[in-house]
Amino acid sequence: MPPAPPPAGSGAPPEASHPLDAALQAEREALRALFPLPPPRAPRGGQTLRNGGAAALVLAVATGALLWADPAWRTEHHASATGERRDVRLADGSTLTLDTATALDVAWHLRSRRVALSQGQARFAVAPSAWRPFEVAAAGARIRVVGTVFDVRREHDRVQVTVLRGRVEVRGLRGGAAPQRLAPGQRLRVEAGSAGTPEPVDTAQAGAWQQGRLVFDRTPLREALAEVQRYRRAPIRLRDDGQLGGHTVSGVFEAARTDQLLDLLPRIVPAQVQRQADGSVDVAPARR
Repeated sequence: MPPAPPPAGSGAPPEASHPLDAALQAEREALRALFPLPPPRAPRGGQTLRNGGAAALVLAVATGALLWADPAWRTEHHASATGERRDVRLADGSTLTLDTATALDVAWHLRSRRVALSQGQARFAVAPSAWRPFEVAAAGARIRVVGTVFDVRREHDRVQVTVLRGRVEVRGLRGGAAPQRLAPGQRLRVEAGSAGTPEPVDTAQAGAWQQGRLVFDRTPLREALAEVQRYRRAPIRLRDDGQLGGHTVSGVFEAARTDQLLDLLPRIVPAQVQRQADGSVDVAPARR
């Protein structure tokens, strides 16, 4: 049987039976704190009707202003360290998976849920809420959904959006370009506000990072090393001669064992790996 409601006049809020109920209850309490009601005053004669009408009008205007402004009533920060993968469950039931060296902020608004991704990569499994859409902002691009699963990756002013389930809409593009709509199995790259063309993607390969794997399929060495660098604190320097960085790498490697990949490099491409005392690594053309 469901729990009995609190006694009338007790002032106790009803017990939340769902994560969304708990979030809404917290929202109501936060709004009460921000906009406290004035103490009641005894009405005087014929002013009761006029005062009641004025109060209703003020309440309607204030409510409309709040809904239009859509203020944030709570924010929270989440981050992962280099080499760490972290899961976060939000109050509405949505889940986030943060890849290595990722930082983001979540803001709870009256009519929306907003995430600002400042760096790294995250997967978003969004709890459906038609009246409260979920939005991710990254380097000017805005990804808007109601309920779906998708990845967003940010590197400086470059953003990559990959959809695994449901549909997303990417806004905030340069020159007022029309929003781009993505379906499952599609990826969109946005650089400095300019979007490319949606392209098909292998969702299993795209999600390999969640299992702690790095997957390369004829990936240029310079790009593969940049990906490995995301999981290492000490720098990797490519001493490119104009050709080495273009050699391709294929294979599946463990993100937690990047040293293994570096040790194997001379067998894959014509390179030598030089480890320095400070932990950094130089990758240079092999000696002839």
